[in-house]
Amino acid sequence: MNPFDTRIGFDGSFVASRGTMAADMDLIARISENFSESAHLKLQAMDALAGPIAAAAECMVRCLRQDGKIMSCGNGGSAADSQHFSAEMLNRFEMERPGLAAIALTTDSSTLTSIANDYDYEQIFSKQVRALGQAGDMLLAISTSGNSRNVIAAVQAAHEGQIGVVALTGHHGGRMGELLLPSDIHICVPAQSTARIQEVHLLTLHCLCDAIDCLLLGVE
Repeated sequence: MNPFDTRIGFDGSFVASRGTMAADMDLIARISENFSESAHLKLQAMDALAGPIAAAAECMVRCLRQDGKIMSCGNGGSAADSQHFSAEMLNRFEMERPGLAAIALTTDSSTLTSIANDYDYEQIFSKQVRALGQAGDMLLAISTSGNSRNVIAAVQAAHEGQIGVVALTGHHGGRMGELLLPSDIHICVPAQSTARIQEVHLLTLHCLCDAIDCLLLGVE
């Protein structure tokens, strides 16, 4: 019998079979394991990442105080993270304050598709960095593997324009980690699972937002 079989109750609703209930118990154990793995990785990474996160926040605050802006980019879930960070900056995080200058390079579908169509997908972020970025700005470059070619191209464009880079990666940093300058900041999550890396990336972004507010507003 298929362990995922269900039967129809008298009222027309689905009723789980014993096999399905057993599968549900397995899912609960699997979900609990995911929670545990995520929590352990965050604690494991805390000591290694706290310093780079603090340094990144200080650089971002210095950039903002000098009328610079923070650009961010990434693909897939990392694109969502870049937009999340930009929204927290432009609107607010947990405290009331004026909006901060930030832009996600992942949101303009006409720009992204025109660059990808006329040139290639690898340039969708780098062309924006060259057009919008100015010396003294910052780029938050997000790639779980560190090998996303369009994010690497954006980092190279930032270097050309004297734009500081904060790289948010995983694994061992990939090719992007190898290209960073001594003045750049590398926040590399010590994990292999993309899901776990992304979970720490989100926590890192919240830590950045909190630290930036603390430095700007003098909150203890």
